[in-house]
Amino acid sequence: MRRLLVVQVLLCCWHLVQPFCPSQCTCVFHSRSDGTGTRTVLCNDPDMSDIPVNVPVDTVKLRVEKTAVRRIPTEAFYYLTELQFLWITYNSITSVDPGSFYNLKVLHELRLDGNQISTFPWEALREMPSLRTLDLHNNRLTSVPVDAAPYLVNITYLDISSNKLTTLPSDLVDIWPPFSGMPPTLNGSQKIVLGLQDNLWYCDCRISKLIEMSKMTNIPVVLMDPYLSCSGPESLSGVLFQRAELDQCVKPSVMTSATKITSPLGSNVLLRCDATGYPTPTLLWSKANGSAVNNTVVQESPGEGVRWSILSLHGIEVKDAGVYRCKAKNVAGNAEAFITLSVAGMDTTTVSPSSSMTKKPDDSPGLITQSPPPVTGTVVPTFTSFSPTTSKPPMTTMPPVPRMNLGPGGGIQRSPPAGDTPAKMQQGKDTKGVGTSDKSRKKGSSYIKDIEVVEETGDTAVVLWTTEGLPSDTPLSMVYFPYDTEDNKETLETEVGLGKLLLENLLPNQVYTVCLVAKGLMSGKDQCVNFSTLDTSGDDSQNKWLMIASGIACALALPLIILLLYKIVSLYCKGRTSRNAGTDEDLSKETYVKFETLTMKQRTLNGQANDLWARRQTQESERMLLCSRSSIDSQMTYKSDSSRSEYLC
Repeated sequence: MRRLLVVQVLLCCWHLVQPFCPSQCTCVFHSRSDGTGTRTVLCNDPDMSDIPVNVPVDTVKLRVEKTAVRRIPTEAFYYLTELQFLWITYNSITSVDPGSFYNLKVLHELRLDGNQISTFPWEALREMPSLRTLDLHNNRLTSVPVDAAPYLVNITYLDISSNKLTTLPSDLVDIWPPFSGMPPTLNGSQKIVLGLQDNLWYCDCRISKLIEMSKMTNIPVVLMDPYLSCSGPESLSGVLFQRAELDQCVKPSVMTSATKITSPLGSNVLLRCDATGYPTPTLLWSKANGSAVNNTVVQESPGEGVRWSILSLHGIEVKDAGVYRCKAKNVAGNAEAFITLSVAGMDTTTVSPSSSMTKKPDDSPGLITQSPPPVTGTVVPTFTSFSPTTSKPPMTTMPPVPRMNLGPGGGIQRSPPAGDTPAKMQQGKDTKGVGTSDKSRKKGSSYIKDIEVVEETGDTAVVLWTTEGLPSDTPLSMVYFPYDTEDNKETLETEVGLGKLLLENLLPNQVYTVCLVAKGLMSGKDQCVNFSTLDTSGDDSQNKWLMIASGIACALALPLIILLLYKIVSLYCKGRTSRNAGTDEDLSKETYVKFETLTMKQRTLNGQANDLWARRQTQESERMLLCSRSSIDSQMTYKSDSSRSEYLC
């Protein structure tokens, strides 16, 4: 009895631990003769709006069909470790989370057809290493990225028909025979089934391999519908793949004019690379470290499938040295080549504290508006020398100044003017050793450089600058004043990141000095540059003479115009009067006569010769205007002694 009781208790516990079936689903257990079995769960309630979460853990096949489910959340099936078949078909799903299929290690078949999926997380397929069947037909997919290729290698049944696809990446087609390069399997019955029909295929070189595959026979790839057709371009619309002839896309190849270039400091360098491919590739320049290149780039395609590009480096500096990448790209792939640029002629001589304080224009090219002239021998950077106005300790010991305070000699040191003209830059050997310590700034230091004044007019000018190591929102003070007249200083506040500022209300034909200083920099590191506004006096004089000449011309031309109009009106009136008088005179000369018709008589045997003609009387209404006797077309028709001559026109 005790044993029977134990058996009954165990049976009761077994029934209690039986899996619970969701209320909106139907659970069926298919048992086998050996006591094992498989469980199938079918959820097709139209009111179901979410994926069920209490599905029995031993479920092998789950079908969610014709429900109102709109999305598949993250880890929706992670506890179904025995799930092999997942059908979520003909629902309203628009979103599939990348982590939706987490932990489905034994899943063999995934069907998501008949939904509204526009973007599928292809990377989620790596969570299903045993997957062999993927059905996505009758959705809204617009593209299959090339990144999906590694996840589709093991798929033997792929249906992406009835979507909105226009092309397939060439690398994706390469995973299927015969392009995969894999030898045919010994088992000839193993096929790869592809469903590609009912898409908007745009027939160009990107799907040339797909078109080529559709024409092949005796390959392990089977198309569900072999009669695929083109939807574009217009010249191929409706043409079957088997009849389309397309050129294959060719991946780019890149060749550079040189791999290593060494050029002197301050010189101009042109870097060139050429690329071939089909379609014609595009070329992009960048540094090998990924930083963008802001120099001038010229590109040209002399013919189909060929393109060259030139990167111009003007007045190269130390920072321009490095490895440059030329990258070619088209729909078939990309390629890249590298050019190493080295800067020669660097002189690292340091400046003693007792030497004159200098500023080096290599870090402030705004002071130089043209490339340095060529020199022979060792190429050295060109500097600008400034004479100090007061005795000061070395600039590196001066405290930072948040704003510029330009008194006489207040940290901005300029060359005194020679006569009435501003100081000129001095180039040559005597500047070789001066300021080289400034050139060898420590990496990571912050300073203003490349100050330049452009677009000068009579009353405006634009100041350009660049900085090194300063945040774009760092406050920047700009002070400008007439040359050697610092009492008339004007100060503008801006930010370092703007890089440009307009100066207005300047005096024409005037030399100005403009200085920049950023908050937190040493006062000796601020930069100054001189510029001149345009002389507008000549323009004013020229305009004055032009106005005088125009006034004289108008004064002379106005009487002539009035006289001409008077003559025209007089001739018009006179002609009209003459026409009226001539008409009355002509009418008075016109004469109407009685016109008689002459007819030839019938000649009799005894008739006389002068009885050949007879007159026929006409009615009064048949009168005719007699032609002028002076008319050359008039002919005398009859004449007798007793009658006047008559003329017929």
